[in-house]
Amino acid sequence: MGAYIIRRILQMILILVLVTVLVFVMVRLLPGDPILMFLSAQQESQVTQEQLDYLRHQVGIDRPMIVQYFDWLGQVVRGNLGKSIVNQNNIIDDVKHRLPITFQLGALAFIISVIVGIPIGLIAAVKRGTWLDNVLTAFGNLGICVPSFWLGILLIYLISYKLDWLPLYGYVSPTVNILDNIRHIILPVICLSLAPIATDIRMTRSSMLEVLRQDYIRTAWSKGLKQQVVIIKHALKNGLIPVITMKGMTLAAIVGGSVIVETVFSITGMGRLAVEGLFAQDYTIVQACLLISCTVVLCANLIVDLSYGWLDPRIRYR
Repeated sequence: MGAYIIRRILQMILILVLVTVLVFVMVRLLPGDPILMFLSAQQESQVTQEQLDYLRHQVGIDRPMIVQYFDWLGQVVRGNLGKSIVNQNNIIDDVKHRLPITFQLGALAFIISVIVGIPIGLIAAVKRGTWLDNVLTAFGNLGICVPSFWLGILLIYLISYKLDWLPLYGYVSPTVNILDNIRHIILPVICLSLAPIATDIRMTRSSMLEVLRQDYIRTAWSKGLKQQVVIIKHALKNGLIPVITMKGMTLAAIVGGSVIVETVFSITGMGRLAVEGLFAQDYTIVQACLLISCTVVLCANLIVDLSYGWLDPRIRYR
C-alpha cells in the first residue's frame, strides 16, 4: 500500500500543477484590468498611462506570463500564497481567517449527508415498492433538482424574515458565542447538505437493490438469518462501495456550493473570498482559492480510494 500511496501523491502533485497552469492562464484571459478596479471614476480619468504602468510594475503584472507563473509557484512551494493585487494584503492571512468558516460549513454538510442520506437510501431499498420507498425516492429526486441559491433565498424569506426564527445573514465564530454560531449556520448547512443527501439516497438505494439480488444474499436469507444481520453484515459493506466513490464527488460539490451559499448568506468564507477576487479580477486571490479547493478534493479522493480496501478485502493496492 505504501507504494500505491506514494504513486497517488505524485499524481496529485502533477494534477495540482496542471490546475495551477490552467487557472493562471484562464484568469488572465478575462477582460479588464485589476489595477483599474480600485481606482474611482475620477482617479481613472486623471491618472496617466505612466502612472498605470508604474502600478502594474509594482504588483508585477507587467512581466511575461511565464515569469509571473513561476514566481507565484515558487512562493506557493514556500507556503506563501502571495499578496492581493487590489489591496496588497497577504492572502495567507485571509485564508487563515476564512478557511475555518468554510471548513465548518462543509464538514457539517458532509457529515449530515452521510448520517441522513445513507440510512434513508437503505430504508428505501429494503422497503422497495412501498409508499415509503416512493416518498423517499421522490424526496431524493426533488433534492437534486432544487438550486442551492434558490433554496437559500427561500429559507431566508420564510424562516428568517417572516418567522424571525433565525438570523438573516452573517456568521459568528463558535469561540465567540457557540449558540449564535449554531443559529447562524443552520440555514447555510441545510442548503449545502440537501443535494448531497439526495444524491446519497438515490445512490444507496440503487446500490443496495443491486447487492440484495446477489446469490450470497439469498444464501444468507436461506440460512434463516435475521433481516438486520443480512442487511448490515452482508449487504451494506458491498453496497457502500459505489456510495463511497460518490462521496468524493460530493465533497467537490460541497466545496463548489460554498461559493453560492456563502454569497447568499453573506458569510465571509473561502467561497465569498473567491467571488470577491473574481469580481475584482484579483488574480492571486482566485488562484489561491482554487488551489486550496483542488487540494481538498484530491485529498478526499485519496481517502476514498484507500477506504475501498476496508470495505472489500478482495481489493489489493499495487
